[in-house]
Amino acid sequence: MHDDHLVDPTTKHTTDRFPRQEQTPPGRTEDMHPLPDHGEQSYHGSGRLTGRRALITGGDSGIGRAVAIAFAREGADVAIAYLPEEQEDAEETGRWIEDAGRVPLLMPGDLQDEAFCQSLVERTESALGGLDLLVLNAAHQRNRGGIDEIPTDDFEKVMRVNLFAPVFLTRAAVPRLSAGSSIITTTSIQGFDPSSALVDYAMTKAALVAFTKALAEELGPRGIRVNAVAPGPIWTPLIPATGWPDKVPEFGQNTPLGRAGQPAELAGAYVYLASEEASYVSGAILPVTGGKPL
Repeated sequence: MHDDHLVDPTTKHTTDRFPRQEQTPPGRTEDMHPLPDHGEQSYHGSGRLTGRRALITGGDSGIGRAVAIAFAREGADVAIAYLPEEQEDAEETGRWIEDAGRVPLLMPGDLQDEAFCQSLVERTESALGGLDLLVLNAAHQRNRGGIDEIPTDDFEKVMRVNLFAPVFLTRAAVPRLSAGSSIITTTSIQGFDPSSALVDYAMTKAALVAFTKALAEELGPRGIRVNAVAPGPIWTPLIPATGWPDKVPEFGQNTPLGRAGQPAELAGAYVYLASEEASYVSGAILPVTGGKPL
């Protein structure tokens, strides 16, 4: 029997192999083929985050854009941080936040800079009237041919963007957060099932799992929840900008659902963890992996 109300997750989004493609980091949404789905036409809010104030790193594109759109449609004002070269993507995200009737705050800069991280928190609090939701989402990854080929400068960039920045941001934000606030990190299936070609990226994602759990233990008595989302293969600008054009056509094909995920399919996980429905959830790692086990 066929139920017209059900949607088959194996065919909800394209199952075709992606065309071979490569971009210079950090990558641009407009240059991707096909374009990702961030929920622009599909996500419908229901006021679950009304009155909240959110800061999302890497909010210009990919998962960050999907979360920004969803948060805005759920009633939150949204600040996004991104690299200056991602301005075009950021402005598009800002238009979707405004379309939802919310206030967007666009803040370009480099998360490797400790002072910039501090300023992000201060500017968000000042412009939006407070900070309730901190989404630590930005990340950098590059294809590695082998441990003996990792350039020190790029290894340091992976560490500073993926690990130092979350510490800088959280350190600045925690004194400003009230009970009921929520911190959400973006870890990865790579933190549990690492690929040798992404060894340093995987290291940081495993570390973020420990960071999330330790921070949840520390901040729980203060009524601040800390959780993480662990994506599997998601079609974002990070993928063509990783430096593995020959691997792009196979991206996501090895999942039980048989395809890569779209950023829109992550949004609900972040909304849940940010909302009152998750009031007794802290220290959790929520997998969105197309069926691949953590």
